[in-house]
Amino acid sequence: MFARIYQPARNAMTSGTAKTKTWILEYSASEAKNIDPLMGWTGSGDTQAQVKLRFPTKEAALEYAREHGIDAQVTDPHKRKPNIRPGGYGENFATNRKGPWTH
Repeated sequence: MFARIYQPARNAMTSGTAKTKTWILEYSASEAKNIDPLMGWTGSGDTQAQVKLRFPTKEAALEYAREHGIDAQVTDPHKRKPNIRPGGYGENFATNRKGPWTH
């Protein structure tokens, strides 16, 4: 059985970093998905592909995989530099602005 251990990326639609602190162990699919000829739905008999286990640290996820005999591939996250403005959001409404506010 093969699994992937990774730290999820933040949602592209938000600037928040919620749900990106934990590590996820996700099993890979062991069989191909099939298409139902009548309805066109995709399905599979592989229930392990639906399982995602969350761990507080990478070491805890690796220890779980080692204890259960799971071959795991670890993908380290790409950290991005935080975008912190000196004035923050309040700078948009500053009364001492030097020039007119424009987009």
